[in-house]
Amino acid sequence: MYGPESTGKTTLAIELAKYFDVPWVPEFAREYLQNVWDKEKRVCEPKDLLPIAKGQMEIENRLSKETDSILICDTNLFETMVYSKYYYGGNCDPLLEKYAKENHYDLYLLTDIDVPWVKDDLRDKPNERKESFEIFKSELIQNNLPFHIIEGNNKERLKKAIEYILSLK
Repeated sequence: MYGPESTGKTTLAIELAKYFDVPWVPEFAREYLQNVWDKEKRVCEPKDLLPIAKGQMEIENRLSKETDSILICDTNLFETMVYSKYYYGGNCDPLLEKYAKENHYDLYLLTDIDVPWVKDDLRDKPNERKESFEIFKSELIQNNLPFHIIEGNNKERLKKAIEYILSLK
């Protein structure tokens, strides 16, 4: 899964993992940043990005050993890199960018902004959805990564995502 905040990535990831009966890699940043918010009442800062990246890769690597077929990832380092650039004026830690570009995924499912934005402690850009979607899409194109845009209601999204994943086999 890949895309701006509050676009249904987690919902779709969980549904796909159930459908294919494979592990689902949750978004490490969500738990990490919720803990930061709860303890310090602050949002993500650049100093948080490398610990987030490390935590995400630890979960992904651990769960990848539990499947011999596909692995559904709620997010990945490439998304963390794009968020970093988007939130911090085009800046990204060189180490994060290096590993984000070295990691290989067979397919990115870019979730569209056609679902309602849901407020929580961590989401903060309800009025910049179109702009952020275009930035996420542009990064996939610039880096020549395989992707499909996922849109529609939950049932339509799941159906299309399953088709795209099955087309890889």
